Amino acid sequence: MVSKAKIECPSMSLLKLCSSAKVSRGGYYKWCRKRSYQLSVDEQLILETFARGKSKWGSRRVKMHLLRQHGLIMNLKKVRRILRSLGLKATVRHKRNPQLTFAGEAHRILPNLLQQNFKIEKPDHVYSTDVTHLYYGKSQRAYLSATKDLATREIVYHSLSTNTDVALVTHGLKEMLQKISPAKRKNLVIHSDQGAVYMSTSYRRILRSLNVQQSMSRRGNCLDNAPIESFFGHLKDEIDSSSCLTIRELSDEIERYIKYYNSQRPQWDLKGKTPMEYRGSLN
Repeated sequence: MVSKAKIECPSMSLLKLCSSAKVSRGGYYKWCRKRSYQLSVDEQLILETFARGKSKWGSRRVKMHLLRQHGLIMNLKKVRRILRSLGLKATVRHKRNPQLTFAGEAHRILPNLLQQNFKIEKPDHVYSTDVTHLYYGKSQRAYLSATKDLATREIVYHSLSTNTDVALVTHGLKEMLQKISPAKRKNLVIHSDQGAVYMSTSYRRILRSLNVQQSMSRRGNCLDNAPIESFFGHLKDEIDSSSCLTIRELSDEIERYIKYYNSQRPQWDLKGKTPMEYRGSLN
């Protein structure tokens, strides 16, 4: 029988590990006795990393965390094998079923310049933007506008409000765009859906005054703006907005998450770098 002292991980309590990994402590001991041997160092690190990710990190996120936090280079196949042997499976966020229209449907105002070509190599060349809602307090609703650079995956602009008026997408937008050189702005495209705020005179005037091109998805086709939809999905999966009692608390939580997303959260498609690190590597 394996003793309790031997199977506890060094950096987290066993109770916290089991809670994060969604297994009972008794069940964990039973599993260890069945295996009849002590966890290896690699297994302990992977179990701890999986728990830190609250059972939401898959093999790629675990591999990147091991490298960044422990300096440990581990083969992805080995990470998957250990996760499988430990019976650890990441919780997969359920995808919604998008209501799509016919691909040939005409645009109300502007064409779709991207055509779902989201592989952009140059920073500040194509932005994806949209608005989503979050619940806080006693089922109160707030609205978040966010803009993502498709080359670096960085969130370059965001705004939070309890209203969905035009100010939600225009507040601070001009100041953000003016930080980009005029030469770069001539080649910048901002892509959105056909929401009323993006078709508003105020929003379009700001983009035209700074020589920024505007692109729009086909009506009712969320896949045309998938990059920013993906960010909203991760944000809602990784923060608990309902625990925020006030709009101020929600704003602080979103600020914290976006800072983490940009500077600390590595992405597999960015060669294991964070958005800010990847931007630095392109300069």
